[in-house]
Amino acid sequence: MPVPKNEPKTSAPAPAKADGRKPWKKKTPVEVVLEQAEKLKTEIAEGEEELKAKRRQLEKFEQAKKLFEAI
Repeated sequence: MPVPKNEPKTSAPAPAKADGRKPWKKKTPVEVVLEQAEKLKTEIAEGEEELKAKRRQLEKFEQAKKLFEAI
């Protein structure tokens, strides 16, 4: 039978790094759903702004198309 070695273990917990992360906080299911709803609202608002910009660009291209067709 092998004899266990008496070596010191160096698996002490690593000190917390100060990298600016907030400590983890458990959220309730209600908080999770509300947070997801806010995230979706933000994404939709950004998507609508992008869509408006694309529509403006399309209008400009259509105006340019009319000019080229008139020539």
